[in-house]
Amino acid sequence: MSRKIAVTSALPYANGPIHIGHMVEYIQTDIWVRFQKLCNNECRYFCADDAHGTPIMLHARQKGITPQQLIDEIHSEHSKDFADFGIEFDNFYTTHSDENKALSEYVYSKLKDNGSIATKTIEQAYCNDCNMFLPDRFIKGVCPKCGAADQYGDSCDQCGATYSPTELREARCAICSSKPVRKESKHYFFKLSKYESQVKKLLESGHAHKSVANKIGEWFKSGLMDWDISRDGPYFGFKIPGEEDKYFYVWLDAPIGYMASAKNFCEKNGIDFDQLWNSKEWELYHFIGKDIINFHALFWPAMLMGAGFKTANKLFVHGFLTLNGKKMSKSKGTLIKARTYLNHLDPQYLRYYYAVKLSDGVDDIDFNIEDFIARVNSDLVGKLANLSSRSVPMLKKKLGGKIIAMDEQGKELVSKIQAQKNSIIADYESLKYRSAMRTISTLTDEVNKYIDEKQPWVSIKTNEKETSETLSAVLNAVRILTIYIKAVLPDYAAKIESILNIKPLTFADSDEVLVDHEIEKFNRLIERVEMEKVEAMLEESKEEQPQEEVAAVEETKIELDEPLADECNFDDFMKVDLRVAKIVLAENVEGADKLLHLILDIGGIKKNVFAGISKAYKPEDLLGRLVVCVANLAPRKMRFGVSEAMIVAAGPGGSEISIISPDSGAKPGQRVH
Repeated sequence: MSRKIAVTSALPYANGPIHIGHMVEYIQTDIWVRFQKLCNNECRYFCADDAHGTPIMLHARQKGITPQQLIDEIHSEHSKDFADFGIEFDNFYTTHSDENKALSEYVYSKLKDNGSIATKTIEQAYCNDCNMFLPDRFIKGVCPKCGAADQYGDSCDQCGATYSPTELREARCAICSSKPVRKESKHYFFKLSKYESQVKKLLESGHAHKSVANKIGEWFKSGLMDWDISRDGPYFGFKIPGEEDKYFYVWLDAPIGYMASAKNFCEKNGIDFDQLWNSKEWELYHFIGKDIINFHALFWPAMLMGAGFKTANKLFVHGFLTLNGKKMSKSKGTLIKARTYLNHLDPQYLRYYYAVKLSDGVDDIDFNIEDFIARVNSDLVGKLANLSSRSVPMLKKKLGGKIIAMDEQGKELVSKIQAQKNSIIADYESLKYRSAMRTISTLTDEVNKYIDEKQPWVSIKTNEKETSETLSAVLNAVRILTIYIKAVLPDYAAKIESILNIKPLTFADSDEVLVDHEIEKFNRLIERVEMEKVEAMLEESKEEQPQEEVAAVEETKIELDEPLADECNFDDFMKVDLRVAKIVLAENVEGADKLLHLILDIGGIKKNVFAGISKAYKPEDLLGRLVVCVANLAPRKMRFGVSEAMIVAAGPGGSEISIISPDSGAKPGQRVH
């Protein structure tokens, strides 16, 4: 009897592009969904863009567009990236939808009705200059635990401590750098502690990997605290019913977005949403990364319990992706966007390589360039695709193009491959892709060994029937191996199905063999990975170093014994007009990650500037900040536009650079003497 399964992946944030680290999760999920469908189960895959929050609101403001325009633009980009990687959603939606609004309000009302919502007045950081309460990630200062500088308001990157923004020392607004004040506000809280025993029982039942359950268990030691589910305006999201300027925190409505995507799909296809999402007839599985287990293994199931919805059958958690053993870094050009990868390489390469690396655990996986090239060229091109390229042309061109009955040795080979079906199915089901790929690789080696022993290129000269039997065994083996790897390589499988002149394969077909069957001509299945293409991808990912940058951004440090530049006279120096300027726009430059696009207000005069300072500063750190600039620099045309001024900075370059700022009290347009 076939199963009915609903599957979700974590929602990508609608504030930037997808990169290959994100793709680990979507490829892992897509393989599992395709596998279920190959087992003739009804499996539906739902996802959506996470489209709410302060970062999206501010990003849209910087770009001079509405949040709706921004999330629509990002949604289009995400959709194309996923489609080109073969990610086959049943519905890829958005959390900024009517369905999600209605469901979020429904969940909230149910929690409120059963006494799971409380209100209390809290003290928060507030920026008078920006006229807004500052979310955790929009306030910076000194860690109250270890003293590390430039830390965000919720946690320290240095010591890992977590705290509230009001505990941060020397706090400043991350948008305009002014000192925030403390201000009281009424907030809404979800009584998480009310569901402590139920969530504990869920985790003990095997809801998540043991290591995940152990990690969540740490939360229970000190007792579960109430969870703040509200945010003050301005905020891009859904208003809390009955409030005018208070909104649901993004982490309340984001997971409800899974349900909203499913509901949207059901309404479009005449399916009962309540049956699909909340009945025992349908299984439910969430795929996520280990960075968001608190929300999915603690807050989310508690919300569902309180609102009368079932919890997922299981939570599948994966680790992070490293590149050549190191954390991917935008500043070092090693954060490879999905689109950058697709500009140079076949997406099937990455799907296979991730499958080779993925297991049921939460350990990080490494994208090692040399290993990536070697595995794809050896396993896919040299072994798997080689079976068809060695067999199809000979059978089609010289032996009538028909698969015939196999000899005993061929039957034994095919039976050996068929016998591994249940083992491979079990590995896919339990997310042990690495084990499944190892089995498939071993079986592929067996078939290549069989060809080498039978030497059809020799036997065809004296015994065409024996050669046809040999090639028929090989192609029956190819057919079954294609079934086994189809979830990982759907494009490759489609080509094999076309060559063999057969209908789309499922696991049920692995018990059969082809006899007296006409095949079609051979077409190339997959190309070798060329180092030049990989290098081109890596080069495109690197930050570009433009000639027209802030004067201090030199990659080579000046040695102490290096002579100073030639003297300039006083008149030459006086030609440089240094002025105080206010940064009124700051944003990243697409295609040049070292470069930031700034607009400076120099006393009412606006100047367009491209500055190579993104290693040291994020756009949100600069907005509203006062700087010193060379105001009378002749405009220079750059690849990304015209730069009309230059901000002044000091330091050796890269991340070790500091913008020169005037003392407090300076005003835009003032001359710097």
